[in-house]
Amino acid sequence: MKPAVGILSLGCPRNLADSESVCGRLFHKGYRITDIHEAEIGIVNTCAFVNDAKRESIDAILDLIELKKKGVLKRIVVQGCLVQRYADELKREFPEVDAFVGRISPGWCGKCGLYRLTPEHYAYLKISEGCVSRCSYCVIPSIKGRFTSVPEKELLERAGRLDASGVKEINVIAQDLTAYGFDLAGGVTLSSMLKKLARRCRRTRWLRLLYLYPGPEVEKVTALMRREEKFCRYIDLPLQHINERILKKMGRRCGKDYLLRLVDLVRSSLPGAAIRTTFIVGFPSETDKEFRELADFVKEARFERLGVFIYSREEGTPAAAMPEQVPEKIKRSRFDELMSLQQGISAENNRAMLGKELDVLVEEEAALPEGEDSPHPAYVYSGRSEYDAPEVDGMVYVKTRRPVKPGSMVRVRVDGALEYDLTGEALL
Repeated sequence: MKPAVGILSLGCPRNLADSESVCGRLFHKGYRITDIHEAEIGIVNTCAFVNDAKRESIDAILDLIELKKKGVLKRIVVQGCLVQRYADELKREFPEVDAFVGRISPGWCGKCGLYRLTPEHYAYLKISEGCVSRCSYCVIPSIKGRFTSVPEKELLERAGRLDASGVKEINVIAQDLTAYGFDLAGGVTLSSMLKKLARRCRRTRWLRLLYLYPGPEVEKVTALMRREEKFCRYIDLPLQHINERILKKMGRRCGKDYLLRLVDLVRSSLPGAAIRTTFIVGFPSETDKEFRELADFVKEARFERLGVFIYSREEGTPAAAMPEQVPEKIKRSRFDELMSLQQGISAENNRAMLGKELDVLVEEEAALPEGEDSPHPAYVYSGRSEYDAPEVDGMVYVKTRRPVKPGSMVRVRVDGALEYDLTGEALL
């Protein structure tokens, strides 16, 4: 009998999709997949995107080494982005590790199928590896190598298997969805593939798109979303900044005027849709005036979902060598200000949802958030609306008089609003 394998998957959903591919191939070969504390072989799929991610990966390796010393694990495998970037250093520092494996190709699992690491009701569908952009702050191109799209036929077959398994939500993911197909023959594009995907996924309720690089393909995708109800009215559009000079130094392909027009186009094309975006504060030479321009834009745009990153000086990137690096104290202050600003905007956006009805995908039993009094509902569950992606956005807390199975879709009337979460009564 082959040994049991446990895996720790760190970082983004794209890493989780890779971990599912690894587990799928191992399971196909007869290995049993189990909890890391019950395994003989421990795998950690690492992330090296920013310094915090690297520290988390190192801590995870040390935890597995400790389990090996205690006799819980017999072997350790470290894979992924950290290995791709620092293989020689890791081999010197961690002789206890039995194997180091870098990145895997999108089709690496072949026909073995994926071993799902997500709950039964949602899944990730990774459509490409790498990135065609060369943003000056980002290490992804140097880690992931040449951009590669998963062939359309293979993607649709995977999606068909997920649809047949009964998932309610498929999250289509990539570093840059909009580049999909440029390396494939036959004029395949993201929007043309998504049309076929919607037809193939007849049982799946929601199709969600994660990470749309600003550009003309976004305009085509929003037009498709307007026609096809399966797509969540959720646009994940990382803008990173709004100041023209900073955008150029970042190596972003779109300038301020285009970004403003694109946001307006999305708003007019998909009324009521949630836009999620991300910004970077403290990029080299960012002035107080340029940060104020960004903050004013956030006030005006009133994004439904917003994440903020503190610029991380990553070795080997063009931005790391730029002069006028912003002091950490200033970067932290700008981060705090932007997050505080967005917290107020999010609370106001949520209050506008009071009295409205939403379809909510139930995740698990939960307790009401602290301070949210209610006439003692028999059951409370946490769940997500179409405006909330797994793991990154807020929750909808569902109150109901009778039990609901996790993975169910229920209609909810919103009766409470917090900064990032909603509460509501199930209409059963």
